[in-house]
Amino acid sequence: MLSQILLIIGAAIFGLLGSVHLIYTFYSNKFNAFAPEVTEAMKGTSPVITKETTLWQAWVGFNASHSVGLITFALIYLPLICLHMSLLKSSLWLMWLPILVSGAYLLLAKKYWFKVPFLGFLIATFCFISAYVVNI
Repeated sequence: MLSQILLIIGAAIFGLLGSVHLIYTFYSNKFNAFAPEVTEAMKGTSPVITKETTLWQAWVGFNASHSVGLITFALIYLPLICLHMSLLKSSLWLMWLPILVSGAYLLLAKKYWFKVPFLGFLIATFCFISAYVVNI
């Protein structure tokens, strides 16, 4: 039961972070540059890899796809945790995957992002590791 609660908390954090990130991407200016000229420059230039998009469109797309990944992770794991906990407990892979994914996001948050996602992924990683330890 404790491992199930810990897994739910960890997966819910993923869903929450992904949902807030998606809302911020499309319905706020939180990912705009402080300097408006930087945002305008991003809208007016393409990345080296292709002229089919702008840096701004790529930026919005990267943020949206990042959000979708987090939400998808939560939407896969929450039903598994709630409805098929015995399957999770019997699968080393399904118990380790959240630890690996959350650990990767934790490292990215530490190196490239800011405090809120770092703390969220730190708590999620702690929950996933603790659930594994309780389960063994």
